[in-house]
Amino acid sequence: MHLSSEIPALKLVVVGHVDHGKSTLIGRLLHDTGSLPDGKAEAVIKMSERRGMPVEWAFVLDALQAERDQGITIDTTQIFFNTDKRNYVIIDAPGHKEFLKNMVSGAALSDAALLVIDAKEGMQEQSRRHGYILHLLGLRQVAVVINKMDLVDYREERYQELTGEIRKYLSELGLEAAAIVPVSAREGQGLTMRPDRMPWYEGRDLVEVLDNFSPPVLPTDRPLRLPVQDVYKFDDRRIIAGRIESGRIHTGDRILISPSNKTVTVRSIETWNTKRPAVGASAGQSVGITLSEQLFIERGQVISHEANPPIESNVFRARIFWLGKTPLEVGKRYKLKLATNEQTVEVQSIETVIDVENLTSSTGDKLERNGIGEVTLRARAMLALDEFAENPKTGRFVLVDEYDTVGGGIIYMEGYPDQRARGDVRSTNITAVEHRVTPELRARANGHEGGILWLTGLSGAGKSTLAIEAEQQLFAKGYQVYVLDGDNIRFGLSSDLGFAPEDRAENIRRVGEVAKLFASAGVLVLTAFISPYRADRDRARSIAPDLFHEVYVAADVATCEGRDPKGLYKKARSGEIKDFTGVSAPYEEPVTPELTVDTSDKTVNESVAELLAYVDENFSLTRNGGGR
Repeated sequence: MHLSSEIPALKLVVVGHVDHGKSTLIGRLLHDTGSLPDGKAEAVIKMSERRGMPVEWAFVLDALQAERDQGITIDTTQIFFNTDKRNYVIIDAPGHKEFLKNMVSGAALSDAALLVIDAKEGMQEQSRRHGYILHLLGLRQVAVVINKMDLVDYREERYQELTGEIRKYLSELGLEAAAIVPVSAREGQGLTMRPDRMPWYEGRDLVEVLDNFSPPVLPTDRPLRLPVQDVYKFDDRRIIAGRIESGRIHTGDRILISPSNKTVTVRSIETWNTKRPAVGASAGQSVGITLSEQLFIERGQVISHEANPPIESNVFRARIFWLGKTPLEVGKRYKLKLATNEQTVEVQSIETVIDVENLTSSTGDKLERNGIGEVTLRARAMLALDEFAENPKTGRFVLVDEYDTVGGGIIYMEGYPDQRARGDVRSTNITAVEHRVTPELRARANGHEGGILWLTGLSGAGKSTLAIEAEQQLFAKGYQVYVLDGDNIRFGLSSDLGFAPEDRAENIRRVGEVAKLFASAGVLVLTAFISPYRADRDRARSIAPDLFHEVYVAADVATCEGRDPKGLYKKARSGEIKDFTGVSAPYEEPVTPELTVDTSDKTVNESVAELLAYVDENFSLTRNGGGR
């Protein structure tokens, strides 16, 4: 059977508990679909006869003598396989817990997964662990095979019992099995046709299930990603060289350079030893291009089309498999290698540590060798990247400690926004108005300087309570003062925004601009916003750096949840509110705030007194050293 090479092969990882019959299943599937090389089936039959045993189709996959001796698969094995509909690459992943990292490697490269369960033994510890790893790696096309149905006399009751257990477990992971197929791999039941020994089964056979999986997205069909490898100078040309990881590029294309956000046109695609110049190139090709303008471009930047750019961020979440001899720890720094880019990153937090022995998850400040975890990494510079599910080529990375590769991971941005140039001015033909009333004149008239007190902290920390009380007392003392509160802003200025990461970021940008206008008018403005992202607070500071004062209203999640004045934590825990800071969305504590007010062990009056003392010291013109 031969299919066109233009039909993309679907990469299928086969996982399951040791001795649940994965290798036998694959071997028999290859035989029954005519995918075995000539003579291979006969060799397996003779080998089985020499050992005095029934035909053992698992021998098809034995690449190592040690596997025959020990009876376990110890490395991932890739096998080409095809049906009438499409080509496949089957990745046989090891089931033994000692070789878990090989299973992770195999699953990370796959488009779909097949989880094999022994009908007699049922769900085992390793079965659950493998299911979790499929979830961890973002695989959503999953089918389950209940193998060895011959050992339970092909009973429908046993199939239904296991089906309920499997669906319940997968649903807890957020997965849904595309199908649960009862088979006997040794007897060839249920693989390429309906099982005659199980007439009660009305579903599809295994090959039909596999053929029904969505086809893989080819790299050429994804958005353009051309990481810059180097820049070469030939005569008067500057040639930008790199390998196209996804998409296509043509002469005349308008392209975007990230993270510098410069746009330019492709003037030529350079070729060597060819009669005609190339007009296009696609994923997998190493190319050199010249541009319509001479721009400063360096290794590690990413070329894309303007319409589908990568994400820009200096912070991202990652699912990591750790291989380092010493643990990955919060606060440690490593070299990140992402495509051609190399940057120093710091482990900002470890959200989840997965115990691969019992599949429990916990929080912690370190990840031990061979451990799996969900972490947040922060870089010193802005990065151009993609979520792994959207573009695997620019969504996976490795970490290096000195000269050793110590970990690998995949990127996801849950809870974090794309930071791409949201504050750029798009309007044209505009000129800022120069005021004749200077800040000094306003301050002299008011008796104090204008400024921004940016109160940040978790919901329930006391930001609004503190701001409203301080406003009243400051007004009584003669201050021109006003509070911008999160809820009030969302009734008007930001009524069109939700609570997705990008909406949160835009909300804070708008508030920063409004706060600047208040402060420039000589008003002392207090803002009470969770403002969970450090980058957004830094951007708000950059709008008016001389006027901005960050005040961290500190209280931990437990304290805030105990207060829960609006009942929001309760709703978030029940799933009624998504992307809730501190529960299902991150909060990044300020690093060097101008003032920290810890409300967890103080009364409202004590907290307000701290804030008022800071105001008098920094804004009043009547205090020694006051004013700036």
